Amino acid sequence: MNLNRQQGIMVSLNGTSVKKVILAFAFCFITIFTITGLLTTLKPEYRISSSSVHSITNSFAESSLIFLLGQENRYFLQAVPEGQAIPKYSSVLFQKATSINPDDPRSLLGGELPGFKVFDGELLVAGDGTNYTTMPMESAPPMDVLLAEREAAVQNLQNMDKSEDKEKPVPPVSSTGKDVVFIYHTHTRESFLPLLKGVTNPNEAYHSTANITLVGEKLSSELEERGIGTHLDKTDFTGILNQKGLKYSRSYDASRPIVESAMAQNKDIKFLFDLHRDYQRKEVTTATINGKPYARIFFVIGGEHAKYKENFKLAQDLHESLQKKYPGLSRGITTKQGPGTNGKFNQDLSENSLVIEFGGVDNTLEELNATATAVADVFSEYYWNAEKVNSSAE
Repeated sequence: MNLNRQQGIMVSLNGTSVKKVILAFAFCFITIFTITGLLTTLKPEYRISSSSVHSITNSFAESSLIFLLGQENRYFLQAVPEGQAIPKYSSVLFQKATSINPDDPRSLLGGELPGFKVFDGELLVAGDGTNYTTMPMESAPPMDVLLAEREAAVQNLQNMDKSEDKEKPVPPVSSTGKDVVFIYHTHTRESFLPLLKGVTNPNEAYHSTANITLVGEKLSSELEERGIGTHLDKTDFTGILNQKGLKYSRSYDASRPIVESAMAQNKDIKFLFDLHRDYQRKEVTTATINGKPYARIFFVIGGEHAKYKENFKLAQDLHESLQKKYPGLSRGITTKQGPGTNGKFNQDLSENSLVIEFGGVDNTLEELNATATAVADVFSEYYWNAEKVNSSAE
């Protein structure tokens, strides 16, 4: 007699095991929820983002990153030059953990000595007599100085106005009515002691009209004479900060919308020049060339943006041209990045954007005008040579 039996599977659940699974799931859920909450409550600069990752990897040399990628894909190691030593990641991790660079003693002292952060910039190209003790310096002026209006040395300004009245020659070449250069001044009220009547304290070298914008006017005029269309913006960004109750360190937040608007309205703009005045004294910021005094210049490049290399190349080309034609006029090129500085200076908006320090607190208007003429001379040659190359390529 055949009996059909149905066989089934019995599953025995252990109550203790179920509880463990539920508790583990709850723990993981709470942990993820807590971590997510912490990440979203952190200040923006501490959150995980492309900018923060860039900040972390910025201190890694290119070869270090290639070696790191090569650990997973040997193909990348082909890009490493022969004889290149394997980087020590322990020293890189030590630097990121302590902010101390064994190759740069300034990193050990910078966080402890007041004012030492001024020298945090990296000197990319050193001009005559330039070293880390003569780097460009800028500091926020006292509020009472910004709000106080001082009497300008009117005589100097009147002499400048008379010189501008001379008939200007027609340039042999022209950008055909296109404004290709945009000049502005983020620290608009930076002034010069010779322009301020009775002022001798460099900390008080600020004025609402007798300031760095006069250099911008001269440079703009000289470029126009050489056929290069220029748009000069004299917006008082310092005044905007005062009206909004913002700190001086927010100056680039004030100037950026103006630059963006100018570029949006005029697609012909190719070069952005932000003119500043250095805090260094006369012996550092003055050069005599062929018996004539000039206010020396310094190029500043922001190191925290993707267009850094292109901006550096432009500064390097102009520096080298100045060295040939006006030896000693350029003090060199520096880059600034990291805590305590803007790191971009609006230079991420264009491949041809520069901050140029014109002279220092002691330079006269005559010296500054001579330098503006020299810079226009060298830049115009650079610009028209580039235009010839572009025309030939087309």
